[in-house]
Amino acid sequence: MQLSKLLGAKRVVGAGRNQEMLRKLLELGADATIQLDQPDDSLKSAFVREAGEAGFDVIIDYLWGRPMETLLAAITKPEFAEIKKETRLVQAGESAGPTISLPAAVLRSTALTILGTVGIPSREILVDAMHQILSRGARGQLRIETERVPLADIESVWQHAAHSGRRIVVIP
Repeated sequence: MQLSKLLGAKRVVGAGRNQEMLRKLLELGADATIQLDQPDDSLKSAFVREAGEAGFDVIIDYLWGRPMETLLAAITKPEFAEIKKETRLVQAGESAGPTISLPAAVLRSTALTILGTVGIPSREILVDAMHQILSRGARGQLRIETERVPLADIESVWQHAAHSGRRIVVIP
């Protein structure tokens, strides 16, 4: 969320099922959030509302499954429309399901490019991205919630930390 804004995103919408994490996304700079565990019609309306007239430029999807089917239904235009820009969908996970149904109308009415995360950018791009992240972190431009844990306690904290949104910093 923070990096998207720092790197120039004008509007960032977060989506998820955990209300506490959605609240944190707003604190970290999200312009809006969408609660995913709602009926399909309500979820579709939320996607339509947040897409607005401009639509989405980039969608990073960690869920796939039903939420993605609903999002694709929301961005599908029922009428012939002039396509003004491309929407890039970066597929990075499948925690809501490994497959989707993709109606042909989605591809006929939207300039949609679906990308996976398999391709590894060049070493130079990765080094530059890491440099930007570390530099912004050092300047205090990123808020990273951490939890300091002695190495001896790591086993007992590991599962809890996965759901807390904090990063574990192991202290020898």
